[in-house]
Amino acid sequence: MQFMERWKADNGYRQALVLGLPLVISMISSSIMTFTDRIFLGSYSLEALAASLPASVAAFLFLSFFFGVAEYVGVFVSQYTGATKHERVGAALWQGLWFCVPSGLFLAALWFVAEPLFALADHPPEVRELEVAYFRVLTLGGGPFLVGICLSCFFSGRGMTKPVMVVNMAAVALNIPLDYCLINGIGPFPELGIVGAGIATLVSFTLPAVCFAVMTFTRANEERFRVRSAWRIDRDLFGRFMRFGLPGGVQFFVDMFAITFFVFVVGRIGPVELAATNVAVSIYTLAFMPMIGMHVATSIMVGQAMGRGEPEQAAYATKSVLHIALVYMAPMGVLFVAFPGPFIELFQARGDAARDFAPVLASGTVLMRYLAAFCLLDAIAITYMGGLKGAGDTRFIMLTMAGASLFCMVGPLLVLGHFGSVGIHASWLCLLAYVTALAVTFMTRFRKGPWRTLRLIDE
Repeated sequence: MQFMERWKADNGYRQALVLGLPLVISMISSSIMTFTDRIFLGSYSLEALAASLPASVAAFLFLSFFFGVAEYVGVFVSQYTGATKHERVGAALWQGLWFCVPSGLFLAALWFVAEPLFALADHPPEVRELEVAYFRVLTLGGGPFLVGICLSCFFSGRGMTKPVMVVNMAAVALNIPLDYCLINGIGPFPELGIVGAGIATLVSFTLPAVCFAVMTFTRANEERFRVRSAWRIDRDLFGRFMRFGLPGGVQFFVDMFAITFFVFVVGRIGPVELAATNVAVSIYTLAFMPMIGMHVATSIMVGQAMGRGEPEQAAYATKSVLHIALVYMAPMGVLFVAFPGPFIELFQARGDAARDFAPVLASGTVLMRYLAAFCLLDAIAITYMGGLKGAGDTRFIMLTMAGASLFCMVGPLLVLGHFGSVGIHASWLCLLAYVTALAVTFMTRFRKGPWRTLRLIDE
């Protein structure tokens, strides 16, 4: 009876799924892109597989700050939509676009620091050379990626998530065959290995930016949302966008820094441990990315409810998404523990290189048990974080991320490294402690409710 009531209610299960499922499919599409990258690279060489995780994580570490700010356009769009101030949506969109321009130039300039950056990791020379090459190509795609994310918020913030799904699926449809051809040298394409994987990703980042731009800047959207005429920087609106968006960017950067630090520490343990962690993280990404879609849906539902001045509906929406997240992640955790082999074997190398995969399979089987617990805890953390973000409580999220990363991840791993006690189990236990701290803190903050009094948009 309670299930049916919540299914039919405003901000209940049905509304969460209608809004969130297209975003889930979008996130799965993005995960498939990364997942197939690593499958193709694993088949190409063990060194390419080992190099792909540190390079992609490092590239996304720098991108994460700007991504965290740019995606906050969606919260402003959702709150203006909830408040029926449609004429302000175009102005909110343009503040994000003005932020993306210098951000993309900064990311492209990281090309010149790639070699000294990966020299700090002290990975084997053959792995480090591939890391540098992959990182450089990925950072060139940062600008188009940010523009695509910002423009997609024009649709997702208004609850129109199907166009976002279609465009992201088109990007994947382009990426997978291009990936395969450029890595292995199929047909007229040269064999570029890990550089080919980077080029395929760069092209797939550019396609959504072009598609969303064509779909956004239409005459009809100009008449209702002023997507063309509101192109100037609005000092008051841009200031509020920075006030609430910058903590979101810092929060995302700190989170990615903790994960990057974890990956680099594991890389120092050995190539087998790094490859096994790469496999486990890739499986996690594919399984968990649907929850990122529901996280965005939470922010949209909460943002629209807060725009209407209905904090109780915002809380109701967050709980609805949490129930869906737990129902999805619990069976996934059981599969990871009961049947780890089929997941890991997707990454097995071909030919003579397959002999080197046996220790990766053995180590990865153990890591899948950690992964099961991590996914469940992360589902709780990211759902409540979506609720807090939609309400504008980004400063608290930022401070929590910073404290958890310092005291649960970076600090303990540095101490263990000083005493020579860093191993694969100690590293993953620190990762579990980190996500546990986030889940408990965000849940407590949301239930206490200081976010209910925040005011994000102008009166």
